[in-house]
Amino acid sequence: MDKHYLAPLFAPQSILVFAGPTESVEGHTPQARQLVENLKAQAYKGTLHFLDIHSNGTLADLARTRADLAIIALPEDEVLAALEVAGRMNCRSALIISTGISAELAQSLEKVAKREDVQLLGPNCLGFQNPLLQLNASVAGDLASSGSLALVSQSGALTASMLDWASKNAVGFSSVVSLGSNTAVDISQVLDYLANDARTQSIIVYLESISNARRFMSALRSAANTKPVIVLKAGRKPAGNQAAQTNSGTFVGSDNVFDAALRRAGAVRVTSFVELFSAAKCLASRYRPVGQRLAIVTNGGGPGMLAVDWVYEIHLHLGKLSDQLSAELKPKLPVLASLTDLIDLSEEATAEHYKAAVSAAYHDASIDGVLVIFSPKTGSDSIGIAKAMAEIKRAMGKPLLSCWMGDATVGEARVLLNEAAIPTFRTPEAAVGAFGNIATFYQNQRLLQQTPPPLSILGKPDIEGARLIIESVVAERRKVLTDMESKTLLSCFHIPVTQTILARNANEVMMISAQLGFPVALKIDSPDISDKSDVQGVALNIMNATSARDNYNDMVERVKRIMPQARINGVTVQKIANARRGRKIYVGLVTDDPFGPVIVFGAGGTMIELLNDRAMELPPLNQFLARRLIDRSRVSETLGEWRGASAVNMDALEQVLLRVSEMVCELPHLREMDINPIIVDESGAVAVDARIVINSAPQASSGRASDYHHLSILPYPARYERTLPLRGGGEYSIRPIHPDDAQMLKNLLSELSPQSRRFRFVSSMAELPPAMLARFTLIDYDREMALAAVVKERKATPEGDITETERIVGVSRYVTNPDQSSCDFALVVADDFTGKGMGSRLMESIMDVAREKGLSEIEGLVLAHNSRMLKLMRGLGYQVKAYPGDPDFKLVTHSL
Repeated sequence: MDKHYLAPLFAPQSILVFAGPTESVEGHTPQARQLVENLKAQAYKGTLHFLDIHSNGTLADLARTRADLAIIALPEDEVLAALEVAGRMNCRSALIISTGISAELAQSLEKVAKREDVQLLGPNCLGFQNPLLQLNASVAGDLASSGSLALVSQSGALTASMLDWASKNAVGFSSVVSLGSNTAVDISQVLDYLANDARTQSIIVYLESISNARRFMSALRSAANTKPVIVLKAGRKPAGNQAAQTNSGTFVGSDNVFDAALRRAGAVRVTSFVELFSAAKCLASRYRPVGQRLAIVTNGGGPGMLAVDWVYEIHLHLGKLSDQLSAELKPKLPVLASLTDLIDLSEEATAEHYKAAVSAAYHDASIDGVLVIFSPKTGSDSIGIAKAMAEIKRAMGKPLLSCWMGDATVGEARVLLNEAAIPTFRTPEAAVGAFGNIATFYQNQRLLQQTPPPLSILGKPDIEGARLIIESVVAERRKVLTDMESKTLLSCFHIPVTQTILARNANEVMMISAQLGFPVALKIDSPDISDKSDVQGVALNIMNATSARDNYNDMVERVKRIMPQARINGVTVQKIANARRGRKIYVGLVTDDPFGPVIVFGAGGTMIELLNDRAMELPPLNQFLARRLIDRSRVSETLGEWRGASAVNMDALEQVLLRVSEMVCELPHLREMDINPIIVDESGAVAVDARIVINSAPQASSGRASDYHHLSILPYPARYERTLPLRGGGEYSIRPIHPDDAQMLKNLLSELSPQSRRFRFVSSMAELPPAMLARFTLIDYDREMALAAVVKERKATPEGDITETERIVGVSRYVTNPDQSSCDFALVVADDFTGKGMGSRLMESIMDVAREKGLSEIEGLVLAHNSRMLKLMRGLGYQVKAYPGDPDFKLVTHSL
């Protein structure tokens, strides 16, 4: 419930400006002159002071002045000194507006800010705007209008362009933040702030680079959990991974991985500046689509059909009126109107006809949004129809978009639509695309809600055995596993593989082939050969022992000639799987910078590069995510009954993906992997060939040992689950909270007494707002943790049946502070479970987790008259002190 730590930066109540001499603009930098002009252009709602560090007295005099924010716009050689002064004056945050500051100086500025505990935005940025406070702390242009849309941009030019466009399109902002290169406060921290900002209802982001994938994904997931986030990223076509040693890395670019990351974060990606504008129009109208069914109302068949074509092109669904509503609407429309697919009102449509049609679409439960298209006709009233749409929009809870085609005769109507916050576009395709981008938010939210554990409920894998194999390869200073090693690693995780036996001479090849049964395949086995086909080290369809012997001799001789330095262990022999009715599937792994490991799925076989069918997902996976990954591939269309072949065993295919996810989570050494092909049919799936590349395991950025630090999305920490006896009889479990607990958490709060609610939330609210409830249940387990105490209650139904339900009766929580070494805690226990030792167990458990994460101190604020809580804290060894910020609270702390 406390203010966010960046509130003094982005919503300051007092500001000090260091821009040079205060009596004149002589000697000011161009940025300083623009900044001072922008700050004074409107009446800022806080206190604003201008200081000259050269003429405002001694440091002791300056130190008496304090402020939330110091804005520095000085020449490069004075910036560091000004930041030192701001720190000594106890400014809580600082903004440096400058250009061309070197990375070395930026690093020095960041060190000073960290030492003085100052949140620093800049250098090399254009600043920020807070329209609600009438604060233009930027050199990006005039102050934007106030609204509910936030803009975060790593490009100053794009920030200025967006503000210029918004002023002409009636789009307002809650915050505008420009982030340049080498800024100390990064995009992850800004997203985290906006996620907690009640005035911000939606966010658009222009992105060029990410410094820390885990922090970025954490902040993005938190923001997208409660409000739509649209992202435009530059650099969509980077060079591929030139060092790839498997097929995966040769045709998977980082842009594909970025798409997968955004889907998993619940955000929406656009691919052009035009699309970003379109999305901004929709978001500024505070639309929240809940599906993909778009109804189209038009007065011309041609424009309407263009819109319908684009609906299907981008995989949306055309919303159609029900038979009942169509029958009710028909008498209200012109004689030539058609309601078969789109709602074509004909050229005779008036404002009343449009109003009746849009109203019918709004009341149809099978329609998620409405696009209104107007084409200028002789005698048509574009302004009257626009006014009718503005009137009906006030009562609509569904998205309403408009497309007023033409130019000369519809300009005034477009102005009316903009003023009514109805997104308006010049072409049907642009309007449909805008709805599609926002509707994708609904789809991606389902992916965001998934928090799978690192290990599935399948049989436990042999993790230690797999690690021993990797250790032996690392000991030999190799990176590429042999065919035998790769298949053994898959077998450790219960992935079915074809039987493979190593033969070291021609006689062994004949005997092993005969025992396995013909036909067989022979493959050279060498730790120095990553691609066997390149050295003609593969022989297929060997039908007898003589052929096996001859192929062995020819293969070994050929490989020695092509790669004389290669160490040859022998040749692997495997029986060829019968794939007459099976489909060939590919499952792989790539490692992306900065997102880490990514699981790849698609069509397999010898034409893998040509087909280039690749769908991707970030680990960990669960069954829902595995099925969605399969569905996104083109090969998924062949997995049902197809040309006389039975449908494949989808459960077996999903289990392979879940097993690969387990491998990725538990083996941080994995860098690349190709399992190709996997033969899958109605009876199951079997991996025919595998190639795995390892590397040294990545270390946690903090330097601490940290499980799963190689993943950008932390798995559900099932290891913290435990069952405990309940004082007075019975038992309860303590486990990490997850998104499905939202309703139970809501029930816990509603059942608390007013006093308990006041003690926990310093408020008498009887119900958590949906946004806060979402933030409390979908959490990033890396930077915070919430442990829920759950009891099972048995009740008899009116029919006499016994049902068992779960109930959350307590929650302990910590959130890591910006210093990354301490955390704040919170605790709540249901009134009917107080005095049973649950509060102590929840606090001890949350302290254990914080200690494991490497945090050094846990602290919290307790109301001074909450004697029961203070007694509990003292009993756990906490120090209880007066809180300088408010005498009504006590500060309780404990070293970990």
